Parts: sequence; C-alpha cells; structure tokens
Amino acid sequence: MKKYDEDIMGRARRVLDEAEAKQLSGPAARNSEAIRRAQEEHRDTDYRQAFSIDVDRILHAHAYARYIDKTQVFSLIKNDHITHRVLHVQLVSKIARTIGRYLSLNEDLIEAIALGHDIGHAPFGHDGERYLSELCENYGIGAFQHNVQSVQFLDKVERKGLGWNLCLQTLDGILCHDGEVHNQRLRPATQKTFDTLDRELESKTKDPLISLIPMTLEGCVVRIADTIAYIGRDIEDAIRLNLIDRSELPRDSVECLGRTNGTIVFNLVTDIIQNSFQKHYVTFSSDVSAALNRLKKFNLERIYLNPRIKTYSAALNKLFGFLFEKYLSDIRGQDMSSGIFSQFLNSMSAAYTQTHSSAEIVRDFIAGMTDAYFLNQCPVDMRPEIKQL
Repeated sequence: MKKYDEDIMGRARRVLDEAEAKQLSGPAARNSEAIRRAQEEHRDTDYRQAFSIDVDRILHAHAYARYIDKTQVFSLIKNDHITHRVLHVQLVSKIARTIGRYLSLNEDLIEAIALGHDIGHAPFGHDGERYLSELCENYGIGAFQHNVQSVQFLDKVERKGLGWNLCLQTLDGILCHDGEVHNQRLRPATQKTFDTLDRELESKTKDPLISLIPMTLEGCVVRIADTIAYIGRDIEDAIRLNLIDRSELPRDSVECLGRTNGTIVFNLVTDIIQNSFQKHYVTFSSDVSAALNRLKKFNLERIYLNPRIKTYSAALNKLFGFLFEKYLSDIRGQDMSSGIFSQFLNSMSAAYTQTHSSAEIVRDFIAGMTDAYFLNQCPVDMRPEIKQL
C-alpha cells in the first residue's frame, strides 16, 4: 500500500484548523475545540478535520444504511414518491448547511448532526416510537425517544458495541434536535461536557418533556432545519396521497410562507438568515414564526392524526408487543436460533453485553430494524396489509 508523508498531511489539516479563525464567525464551532470521549492515535498526522471524520463515521454506520427503509410519516403505503427517513435527513443536511454557510458556521459539524439526528428512529416512524416507548416503560428502562436512541446507537451499539467515538458537539446536537418543539429563537447552551451529555441522556429518558438546548449554534441550526425540511414536504406527500387538498392550507400561513414546499422552504430559510446574520443565536421573525407554528398545528390535525393513515395502528402495536416479549423470552431461554442472537448479540462485544439489561438489548434490536425487516420477523397472519391510497 502506498505510503504518505504523515507529517505533511498532519500539517495540511492544521492549516485548515488555523484558517477557521478567519473563515468562521465568532460563535461557530472550531475543529480545534472538538472533544471525544477517548483520545485517538494518529490524530496529529490525520489530515481530516474532527467533524469531517464524524460525517464519515456516520455515513459508514450500519444504522445509517437502514435509513433507506424507515418510515418518515406514511407507513404501509405503496407509493414510490413519498418521503422516507433517508431523504428527510438529506434534506435537513442540505437546508442546514445552506443556513450555516451564510451564517459562517462549521458546515462539517452541521452535516454530521443532520445525518445522524434520526439514526435512532424505530420502524414505522413516530407511531413505532410510541409503541416501543410504552413497552420500554413497562419493562422499567425508561421512555424510548429516537433522539436518545440515536446517541445510543452511535455511542454504544455501532462497531459491535464499541461505538464510533464521535465528538461531544456532534452527539449533543443529535440529542437536542427535537424538531417537533416550536422555537422562534434558539441560543446555544454552551460549556457542556460529556458528563453533561450523560446527565441529559438520563434526564430525557426519565422525563421526555424536559427541554434540551444544543451547545453549538450549528446544533441550533440543524434543529430548526429539521422543521423546515419536513413541514412542507409532508404537505406535498399528503396531497399526493389525497389526504388533503392544497386549498385547505391555512390562509394566514399561505400568505406568509406560500403554498408549495419549495416556496415554504425558501421563505423559512431566507427569514432565518436575515434575522440571524452575525448574531449569537438563530431566530425567525415573529410573523414567520407564528405562520410556521400555525402550519405545524394544521399538519398535526390534518395529516399526522388523520384516521385514514392510522388503520394499521392496533395491528402494529400488537406486533411491537409480540416481538418485544418474544426476544426477551429468547434471551432468557438462551435460544441461539433466535434472530436477536444470530443478527445482533452474536457479534457484540462484552463492552455492550455486560452493560445492558435484557430489555435494553431488545429495545436496541427492535429500534434498529427497518420496516420490512420488522414485518418479516412477525407471523404472516399477524402482518398488516400494505395499501395504496
């Protein structure tokens, strides 16, 4: 294998780190400030910057590959053009990096947070998250939340339980993304440590309603971009599936933001840049924030809670319970033929198996499943029918 001059490559990276002082804004995260749980060898000779390394590691995570068959909003519907989780995270990344470029923020950190923010989502979207959370609480391991689980996968499950040793700033942004919460303004909660991260993970598991704020401006941008990415896109998908008509969109929101996804995204991004330029926070204007909040309420009432896409709910809830109990029984009975051994535990290190209870292991296994894999683990006569709207 060709040998490279490690001294030159290390110096090349340091030149990039030094250039950040001129290129990035005052509150932007510097690669020189990146913190990892464990120090890594060859850091002084690695030409890649810290947050760029995080992007590479997330892209190569097994959980990232499984984005491709994870529900965004619409489950068990046969339509090739509706949004799945993999497209959503790409849209979040693009929108957040656009905002970050104009605010002179660290685009590598933004990309890492954006690509990893939903990696812990259970199969079947927020419905699956709710079913799994009820089971986790019943078995005494706390509520299941996809943002907490995203950190769990990247920090404790990937690489056979060793984790990717990602930067604190990346993991914090992933934990604190909370795109469903409406904020007009976000100001970073700086000065966090890994002890802070661990405390926030524990607190969020015990009380899902606790509000967490990212430690970096980049994390704040991703959190807002998450909402920008899904709000109009979900409307377009709902119209495509004949769940709503464009004429039904709330008039005050349409007058402010527009009536198509492209226009909505453009207006929201423009407003954020205009009102956040050279600030130590990111913010919408008051009228745009109000219009966005009104649109989020419309989506909740007319799309996310629409009974036409909830016909599968009872069946899926039952299947989550069936699989959770089955895998717990398989672990207790040491049934080595079970998928939880052959597809998960058999490759895990002692660092994982010795620090996780049986219920936590089942949680991680089910949360990592794609929609199709989940259904294939269930008896044929229990599977809900995939329909075409």
